[in-house]
Amino acid sequence: MSTSETESSQTESFVPPPTPQLSLLLELQEDDLALDRLAYRRRGLAERVAVSELGSRLAELAARVAEAQEQRDKLASQLLTLDQRSEAVGARIATIEQRLRSGRAGSYRDEQAMGEEVASLARQRREIEDQELEVMEALEPFDQELTALTQANSSAAGELALAREQLGIAEAVIDDETATIRAARDQLVTRVAPELLASYERLRAKLGGIGAARLVGGACSGCHLQLPAGELHRLRHAAPGSVVYCDQCGRILVLTSDQADR
Repeated sequence: MSTSETESSQTESFVPPPTPQLSLLLELQEDDLALDRLAYRRRGLAERVAVSELGSRLAELAARVAEAQEQRDKLASQLLTLDQRSEAVGARIATIEQRLRSGRAGSYRDEQAMGEEVASLARQRREIEDQELEVMEALEPFDQELTALTQANSSAAGELALAREQLGIAEAVIDDETATIRAARDQLVTRVAPELLASYERLRAKLGGIGAARLVGGACSGCHLQLPAGELHRLRHAAPGSVVYCDQCGRILVLTSDQADR
């Protein structure tokens, strides 16, 4: 078989390249696989996982801070209202007591009424002060929680900054290796026949990153399936440099010299 049905219409007028072209294609495939492995490593760096986890931790801390702050603000607002009420009651008591001391209270009945009002206002102020104490006691754990959360947030932020720095270093190492392999690949691409390169790229995109495979022990190294005996005989007796395809997966199948002679 010189071509698969799907590739035959694209290669009818294609003159099979010399054997060195297929060797270059295998080198290109190795470079592409190396680049794929590097990209996979880059995505799965432990430092990237650490950055992600710390980012999630900071987001969680921020949510807890916001929730605790909201509850504290409500209590603080209640305390402010109580303080204002207490001040108003205190001012009213002071005004009445001033009138009593100045002798402007009027009749005895008026003085008695004012005295009763002062006593009532004093009870109100004590009740307000009790409420203030309750609110202040309720505020205390929120203040403690916010302090602890602020410290935890600062610590996590420092860890995140360090993790990002370490991630940048790890990425740079992979990026340098990637650049070296990509430069070699770019050189190889210029030496591969355009038609063969286009076929390889199409197959690589369709077949999980492997467009060209070796024949190893009678099996395609791309799909790892054993080829029928008749197919193996036909492949091994194809014209030198012919472009042949695996009848199992459709990848370009390259016979090395030791396989071709068997």
